Amino acid sequence: GLCGGSASGKTTVATRIIEALDVPWVVLLSMDSFYKVLDEGQQALAARSDYNFDHPDAFDFELLVSVLRKLKKGKSVKVPVYDFTTHSRRREWKTVYGANVIVFEGILAFANKELLKLLDMKVFVDTDSDIRLVRRLQRDIMERGRDVAGVIKQYNKFVKPAFEQYIEPTVQVADIVVPRGGENFVALDLIVQHVHSQL
Repeated sequence: GLCGGSASGKTTVATRIIEALDVPWVVLLSMDSFYKVLDEGQQALAARSDYNFDHPDAFDFELLVSVLRKLKKGKSVKVPVYDFTTHSRRREWKTVYGANVIVFEGILAFANKELLKLLDMKVFVDTDSDIRLVRRLQRDIMERGRDVAGVIKQYNKFVKPAFEQYIEPTVQVADIVVPRGGENFVALDLIVQHVHSQL
């Protein structure tokens, strides 16, 4: 399990771990796939950057836990596909097959007791808040069609407070803390060695 603030580099860390593992049957599961379906009112709020996507209530933990349980048993599962530009789940879900290694990443990866029990190794990606904000601005403007004012409003109103309340405190349950994210090759190497020893 990889946890860390928004734009901390979780996906980069996950990708680097998977590349370095160099074993068949590795699955990357992203918490972003498990955003709840929004009703009309919530959709309107989201369009105005007034919906809190960083609160635990924004995620379907029940579905997430059941998917992860099945994957750990080697079963195939259907995973929702989330569209950030429209704030909605796509009609078609993707099929994911059980694997030797499952890398799960998300901002609230450590925020649910049932979920925590399923994680054999907990890694917290710790990146400076200024760097996270700059990355988030770049990503949300270039990839998700947002404007600067909307991104900053959302960051100050939801992202930063949620990080301080729900994400940062979970560093205590981490087995490994990775400062500087994907640039920390020593930490990545240690994680890969540990996973290899478990395999």
